Amino acid sequence: MASFGVGGAHPGGLQLTKSILARENIDQETLILDVGCGTGQTSAYIAEKYRCSVTSLDSNNIMLEKAKQRFLSLNLAINVMHGSVENLPFCDGLFDFILSESVTSFTDASLTIQEFKRVLKPNGVLLAIEMVLEDSLSEEELKIIIEFYGVSQILSELDWYNLFKKTGFKEISVGKFKQQSNKNDIDIDAAPDFLLSENIDDKLLAILEKHEQLRKTYKDKLGFYVFRCSF
Repeated sequence: MASFGVGGAHPGGLQLTKSILARENIDQETLILDVGCGTGQTSAYIAEKYRCSVTSLDSNNIMLEKAKQRFLSLNLAINVMHGSVENLPFCDGLFDFILSESVTSFTDASLTIQEFKRVLKPNGVLLAIEMVLEDSLSEEELKIIIEFYGVSQILSELDWYNLFKKTGFKEISVGKFKQQSNKNDIDIDAAPDFLLSENIDDKLLAILEKHEQLRKTYKDKLGFYVFRCSF
């Protein structure tokens, strides 16, 4: 992902991000943390749309450099931070919103969610788009997915709900995003953009092809949900 410089790689893309944020009360005084910001597509949209304070965090330096390039080209004053979501480099109670777009699933979720709660203000909101197991997988199928994506487990909707609840979030709403497809139109917001690195290894192209294959194979068993959590 870093070499391809994929922006909006999460399911639903920028289209889903816009839909989620449109329901929230965001103004110029709002402080938002975009974790796993990648190349900064979401952060740039928020800063341009809402004119609020945005902090973009990622653990990948290549992604962060491409995010910085994006923000510079758009003349956006966005705070860019290198760090881990499992140990956020921020003081307690700092942010009004945290946006996690297909990030928490690839971490130790219990640690990450605790960190989210710690750095949110008392009336803060976590908005998370996460992979959800919708139907049972065989041991072999589970092994293939876990090994390819490097996740330790795949959680069901109830697993996620219970994890948020256990961490201390009291108000938890869950929604499933359904991609609206029209064969006659191309929705740019639903597609990722690319900030390509030079000299991309052929092995990376094979990995991307494998990802697309797995996505199609397990589309009826693996979904993604939007969790809105507050306390």
